[in-house]
Amino acid sequence: MKTGLRSAVSVIALCALVSVSSIAVTASAFAQESGQVSRVEIQGAERIEPATILSYMTVKPGDTYTQESLSESTKALYGTGLFADVNIQPKAGVLVINVVENPLINQIAFEGNEKLKDEELAAEIASRTRNVLARNTVQSDVERIQELYRRAGRYSVQVDPKVIRLDQNRVNLVYEINEGPVSEISGIKFVGNSEFSDDALREVVVSKESRWYRFMSNNDRYDQDRLAYDQELLRRFYLKEGYVDFRIVSAVAELTPDKESFYLTFTVDEGPRYKISNVSVDTSALKGVDPAKLDKNVLFKTGDWYNSEEIEDSVNAMTDTLGDMQYAFVAVQPDIQRHAENQTVDITFRAANTPKVYVERIDIKGNVRTQDKVIRREFDLAEGDAFNKTKVAKAEQNLKDLDFFDNVKVRPVQGSSPDQTVLDVDVQEKSTGEISVGGGFSTSDGPLADFQIRERNFLGKGQDMSFSTAISGKRSEFDVSFTEPYFLDRDLSAGVDLFHTTRDLQDESSFDQKRTGGALRLGYPLAEHLRQSLKYRLENNNIENVDSDASRYIRDQEGERLTSAVSQRLSYDRRDSTTFPTKGYNTWLDTEFAGLGGDAEYISGKVGGTYYVPVAKEWVLTILGETGAIDGWGDDGVRINERYYLGGNTLRGFSNSGTGPRDLATDDALGGNFFYRGSVEMNFPIGLPEELGVQGHAFSDFGSLWSIDENGPSIVDENSLRASGGLGLTWKSPMGPIRIDLATPIMKEDYDKEEKFRFSFGTRF
Repeated sequence: MKTGLRSAVSVIALCALVSVSSIAVTASAFAQESGQVSRVEIQGAERIEPATILSYMTVKPGDTYTQESLSESTKALYGTGLFADVNIQPKAGVLVINVVENPLINQIAFEGNEKLKDEELAAEIASRTRNVLARNTVQSDVERIQELYRRAGRYSVQVDPKVIRLDQNRVNLVYEINEGPVSEISGIKFVGNSEFSDDALREVVVSKESRWYRFMSNNDRYDQDRLAYDQELLRRFYLKEGYVDFRIVSAVAELTPDKESFYLTFTVDEGPRYKISNVSVDTSALKGVDPAKLDKNVLFKTGDWYNSEEIEDSVNAMTDTLGDMQYAFVAVQPDIQRHAENQTVDITFRAANTPKVYVERIDIKGNVRTQDKVIRREFDLAEGDAFNKTKVAKAEQNLKDLDFFDNVKVRPVQGSSPDQTVLDVDVQEKSTGEISVGGGFSTSDGPLADFQIRERNFLGKGQDMSFSTAISGKRSEFDVSFTEPYFLDRDLSAGVDLFHTTRDLQDESSFDQKRTGGALRLGYPLAEHLRQSLKYRLENNNIENVDSDASRYIRDQEGERLTSAVSQRLSYDRRDSTTFPTKGYNTWLDTEFAGLGGDAEYISGKVGGTYYVPVAKEWVLTILGETGAIDGWGDDGVRINERYYLGGNTLRGFSNSGTGPRDLATDDALGGNFFYRGSVEMNFPIGLPEELGVQGHAFSDFGSLWSIDENGPSIVDENSLRASGGLGLTWKSPMGPIRIDLATPIMKEDYDKEEKFRFSFGTRF
């Protein structure tokens, strides 16, 4: 054993001696390869100046060079990306630097790309024309192009860079692309689920299995980001259903060998379902706040299944309630205590300590043109007022409804002290002036053209001024209007209108109508959501070009008639938006009295309302109802130009003036003194990308029109119900809004005029 030990020590000593000898030899060699640099000689440079090359060197003339310093200089020159090869050799004090320059890129081209345009690819790669060709940059470009195609669902894409050499050390760089087919999702399966079937969980995730009818959607294409979102959707779904312990074990996407499709597998651990055993609210950190005031915000009770969405909604409701009590920055946290032994949870909502807050000031940013006062007057809050979250949210919606801004954000930020807040108002203005020429077609008016000059924010004061004219196959209009929304710096809307309109009603009632006049308007609030509008109208009506074989009841009314009338509208508006409502309701009461001079003598009234119900995301149910009556109090009764008409847009499935009293001898519509109508419409997405602006709608319209002052054997005047049902599409196309309705009457009279297809299209440029 001792002999062996001595042998091992001898071997180690021998190795150490050899190592020391090698180091000594190497050090001697390095020492021999050092010296003074007298000058530098550069060979092989064509475009790059020698001074530029020398500036990258770590060794300069007059320095002492070593093998290490020469190695550093070589690395520095390579690091510039300017050279394909660098060789530095010392010769009798002269450093000879041989370089091979990388070529310059003359042109970059893409071949084989159809789904992605050249401009899209060029913007993403790092290589640029007139830059040096670098191998690592080209390789990065290939990976970037592949990533772009994979995001588009094409995982079998192949990118092959080609270099075409030109004279003067220039090259053309060509990326040859084989896009390959879209990598669709062939199957989605779940492992570990027992409470919910695979089909039920497939409805939860956004990713979908490839089917022929999904040609208008890309959800059946594999997307890594979408897979991560699917996991979050599954987690939310199970927490909503009460599975507090739920977790996703794995989510795997397996690419088939042909790289044409994926199989997605989600492995889940559901865990038990929990019930709520106790619910409480703790406001001890907020002095003087009674927890009972927040009890109404709790959307569940003891014994209910745990539901994460209801907890989140309860927190938001409590935050809003406390915000209305001046606690602008309060945080409400649900404290959830889990009892695994009996599958129950205790939930305590705790409000953090925060002082009551007052509005220190309102800061407005982004309004280059719109005056500050136009924005400030939409707030029910002023500097020094107690903070109120509901009023802040209402002000933000008011600003959006002005339609002066592309984006509006109002948020409270900490003021100069804990009990002060600054309302930070950030707006992004958009164009409110319009000079437009348009054209289009509708089934009711035929070909049409219009010209309009309008400024909705005149001089940045929020005033609306417009001149418009429209000419079509059956009507022409000229309108001038001006509206001051805050007359005398008060919430008092004042305006004036001038108009001249001609309408061809030969197809409906065998006459033409000409209207010329003007109106004065005034509107003011009676309560927070209740508004009153008054209007005086002076108008000259002319019934002309009456056909010789028109109804006697129309021929008798040929000629001019002056109308002097005062009207009012009382409206109660609780919609979430006046421009794009999705929930809430709006009701109105219109009355008009004619007889303050002039020839017309009547009184009329209408009452109606519209109700919006959000059924699901992007699904909105609209319910409308309206009824009206008109009665003449003079000798002439109600004239044909003063009556109501029903059909077209007001009762789809029937043509304009297609229902109501009619002279069967001439087939002329005579209008009616009484009407009612209603509509139920569901607007819904049809699976196309939201940015295309295409929506579907299903509807049912119903109503009736009856009663005229004339009587005769050829007149039919029945108050029977008419109804229709149909489907349609709306498209906010680049050429203008397009709407198509297909409707069929369900209940009608034999003499009614039908219109099963209705199309309207308009554009401005």
